[in-house]
Amino acid sequence: MQQNAEIMTPFGIEIDLETGAMPKATNHIKRNASDMRGYYQDADALERLIAAADPLHYEVFEHPVPEVPGHLMYCISKLYPGTVGRECFMTKGHYHTISETAEIYLCLRGEGQMVMKTAAGRFDAKPMRRGMMVYVPPLWAHRSVNTGNEPLVSFCVYPADAGHNYGDIEVEGFPSRVFLIDGEVVIR
Repeated sequence: MQQNAEIMTPFGIEIDLETGAMPKATNHIKRNASDMRGYYQDADALERLIAAADPLHYEVFEHPVPEVPGHLMYCISKLYPGTVGRECFMTKGHYHTISETAEIYLCLRGEGQMVMKTAAGRFDAKPMRRGMMVYVPPLWAHRSVNTGNEPLVSFCVYPADAGHNYGDIEVEGFPSRVFLIDGEVVIR
């Protein structure tokens, strides 16, 4: 056993697959439209959305484990449907602080895209739909995008010490965006 892994008692936790919630989560992160300034192409459309209702974009449910090597962090990500202008609702996206760590997303409900990029300029997008698993390799930033009419719900697993680096995404952005144009999903 690793010396730095904390000894803890095994546990189980309920995940509501219908609603996309983890009822006994001890961390519940919410991101409204107002938290997404600087992420969408059409800043004016975002400001109109904020002024009208400031809707919830996404939430994350976690029951944390020690953030040390050997443990696995897991969460439920629930991204609501909607658009800012024509651009689909998305998460902020992140690299991992320890860039050599990967992440798995298992889509439980909804449909969308997992968009990914590297600092060197590579880009990829994988479809998300019920039962689809996306593996995000080390060194890839990633964000979920909801292209459907219901919440996009994913179960995510990654090394507990990986951390989240949102700052580089704020500066770099993503090279492509996901839009709904005449009912079709378009990645530009």
